Amino acid sequence: MPHRPAVVLAATGLALAAGATGLLVASDHQDTPEVELNAASDMTDVYAFPSPTAGRIVLVMNSRAFLSPAQSPSASFDKNLLYQFKIDNNGDAIEDWVIQVTFSGSGPDQRVEVRGPISPPVTGAMNNEVSSAAAAVSGTINTALGSSSSMQVFAGPRDDSFFIDLEQFFRIVPDRKPATGALSQLPDAPSASAFRAAGQAVNYVAGFNVLSIVLELPVADLTAGGQPKLGIWGTISR
Repeated sequence: MPHRPAVVLAATGLALAAGATGLLVASDHQDTPEVELNAASDMTDVYAFPSPTAGRIVLVMNSRAFLSPAQSPSASFDKNLLYQFKIDNNGDAIEDWVIQVTFSGSGPDQRVEVRGPISPPVTGAMNNEVSSAAAAVSGTINTALGSSSSMQVFAGPRDDSFFIDLEQFFRIVPDRKPATGALSQLPDAPSASAFRAAGQAVNYVAGFNVLSIVLELPVADLTAGGQPKLGIWGTISR
């Protein structure tokens, strides 16, 4: 089931200028039973930010939350899922470009293929059609792939960069708590009305990893045929 964390960025020329960047972020987590039963399909976050190299942009999609350090070396992406970055560059909230990421094999020798940016084979949230275009970058996960002059790719476990007091969240909204695990044992009725103060909040994801897909590429590849303002979101589809 696709999830759509969204990021809207304004770029100046070929570079994302800090002073000219507006940001709008939203995300959903474990919002269907299928996602809870298949952790690999749970997209935790999508990020987009300027590269340290002028004229380039970094895109990140994280999935598979709560990987322990012991689990991470053997963790792999689901080869039956299609991971997509979608880019709108004309302001109509419909993707003009997609970057498709697929995997084969399993474990630390799993391979990744990245196609795009390409015109979407099908537009819309339910698109799960893999393009017939040749892969722009391919190779083994946990490796820096590609070229610094075009697209660079990394796929593999990384520390979860998000901060959330998840236990307190489920005390506020208990109907969203998971069906299994320690958090499922929290009260069924609300037992809190607000998050804890900053000094008391507990980062529930500290010490856990996620599976990250990290891309760096020229901004011009995404603004081509459109305007400097980009809308960027992600989907994971079976």
